[in-house]
Amino acid sequence: MTDDTILDIHGLSKIYGEAVALDQVDLTIKRGEFLTFLGPSGSGKTTTLNLIAGFIDPSTGSMLLNDKPIEKLRAHERNLGVVFQHYALFPHMTVADNVEYPLKQRKVGKEERKRRVAEALDMVRLSQYADRYPKQLSGGQQQRVALARAVVYRPPILLMDEPLGALDKKLREWLQLELRRIHRELGSTFIYVTHDQEEALVLSDRIAVFNEGRIEQIGTAHELYDQPKTLFVGKFIGESSVFKGHLKGDAVVAGDLRFSGRGDAPEGPVAVLVRPEKLEVSDASGDSLSAEATNRVPGVIEDIVFLGSAVKYNVTTAIGDAVVRVPVERSVAASIGDKVMVGWRTEDAVALADDE
Repeated sequence: MTDDTILDIHGLSKIYGEAVALDQVDLTIKRGEFLTFLGPSGSGKTTTLNLIAGFIDPSTGSMLLNDKPIEKLRAHERNLGVVFQHYALFPHMTVADNVEYPLKQRKVGKEERKRRVAEALDMVRLSQYADRYPKQLSGGQQQRVALARAVVYRPPILLMDEPLGALDKKLREWLQLELRRIHRELGSTFIYVTHDQEEALVLSDRIAVFNEGRIEQIGTAHELYDQPKTLFVGKFIGESSVFKGHLKGDAVVAGDLRFSGRGDAPEGPVAVLVRPEKLEVSDASGDSLSAEATNRVPGVIEDIVFLGSAVKYNVTTAIGDAVVRVPVERSVAASIGDKVMVGWRTEDAVALADDE
């Protein structure tokens, strides 16, 4: 374990009878980072969080927290902070008393408790609500109280399981920015679980993408978006167009079409993934495509969506459906049902093994 590593996980698995919830996960978490576990329901992300928290026991594997094994410790012995989707506040206690509770459990002195509670409430911008009860607060305010209670005793890692999932979209987006601010101010390690890719992209230093009990890829938002290692990651993170064929040599062949994309996919079935903003569209002649867009596929417009500053075209082609998003000033005079040409530069596409 290096000095910048706070949690080192090796071969972590959880098996229920014949069902494998988590399958031999290895993961190194850096000190002070905001790491998000992202994936569909049942992919293993919450299971991993619960194993780290100590709420369930691993079937196999080890976990080192600051170089010390924790997999056999009970949850309270790990001293980790946890925030759930449901706030779990004590209804008979005031906001200040709720935040103070974990400090009393740890026998922190009265004056120190008072100082830390004030700091925690100030951090979540709820100082003026210290004497109120949970029922007198909105959902977003209650979640901020739960966050203050989880960090007031300064745990080495804060674990969050979809804490914003029960909130409306506008409040959720505001609290995402608040979480980023709090993370910067604390400098602590945050591990966050969500199935919302936009939330993961907004919040995270790095994202671990889970699928069927394994981590498919871990990296920054830019790495996952621009350099996906698998087709699942490419399709799960953001919108994408996927063109399918067979890789032969350095070209992908599909009927009479030959096209290409960067990557190291093995020869055989391959999917070439292109992001919507990297595609170009023109009339059927292709004359208005840039010279660099050497990969060209004919198609038919299925739908056109005006997005304000951009126009999105959904185009059906013989090798896959394309989603093209261009600035309004580069839009084409076309209607649903029109034939068009879709093009892209080789360096703007990623060739991936087609494992679907």
